[in-house]
Amino acid sequence: MTNSIGNVVALAGGVGGAKLVHGLYQVVPPEKLTIIVNTGDDFEHLGLSISPDLDTVMYTLAGLAHPQTGWGVRGESWNMMAALARYAGPTWFQLGDRDLATHLLRTSWLREGQPYQTITAELCRRLGVSCTVLPMCEEPVRTMVQTQEGELPFQEYFVRQRCQPIVTGIRFDGAETAKPSRAVVTAIRQAEMIIFCPSNPWLSIDPILAVSALRRLIVASQAPKIGVSPIVGGQALKGPAAKIMAELGWEVSPVGVARHLRDVLTCWVIDKADQSYQNELTHLGLQVLVTNTVMKNDAERAQLAREILGM
Repeated sequence: MTNSIGNVVALAGGVGGAKLVHGLYQVVPPEKLTIIVNTGDDFEHLGLSISPDLDTVMYTLAGLAHPQTGWGVRGESWNMMAALARYAGPTWFQLGDRDLATHLLRTSWLREGQPYQTITAELCRRLGVSCTVLPMCEEPVRTMVQTQEGELPFQEYFVRQRCQPIVTGIRFDGAETAKPSRAVVTAIRQAEMIIFCPSNPWLSIDPILAVSALRRLIVASQAPKIGVSPIVGGQALKGPAAKIMAELGWEVSPVGVARHLRDVLTCWVIDKADQSYQNELTHLGLQVLVTNTVMKNDAERAQLAREILGM
């Protein structure tokens, strides 16, 4: 870790984003690292306010994330879900016993009127996470997936339907009136590097950019804006990114993702498996780094973070 590193802002969501965030957390002084997290997949379930991407980032930074799935809590138990099943309750969305504590506290504090940002900061503090983690906005923004079977709320598509319906479009309900918080605005304005983590571009990055004032701030920023491709060798490492790209008519490659995010990027990081795309990406006006982007362990997460910081 070095004090010569400037202010770093990372945009993240999902397991891939959380992995790179963890790499940055290992090498960037915590007071210089801000994570802006997608909240488009937030929803209410069993009366509880669930924030899957925020929780994945928090648990990963705290060293609590389940090592196999990347989401949820390691050493989890499922007694509540077993009891819920006995009542024939809705068990399609799994809530572990330890994970449940997070949702109970968040819901209680929201009902007391505490700001989302304050709640997130307090949860992070109690988990021992020392960098700044911010929800993308205070207002609710909900990702709605348009499919051949009709429009579905994100969790219905992603978890209940297991991403099986064919996607025809995506919209972000509430984004048109949402505004970034003062902390988010300050972080972007003071950023000396903005990093787009290898999260699903359509489901994790687009909801953040759908907050128009936030997108304008990023576009106007003079800081390097570095994205990491979530597509390696024509496949998404995790999740439905490749499937959605194909169904929406995009080329399933690092080039396809770069074109989608072109107005907010200056640099693009791709895996060695996709080195053949380097010239095409350069012709898009992007600085390109070719390296290992498949983060199999903590050391590889930190190594990728260092290489990005060196661009």
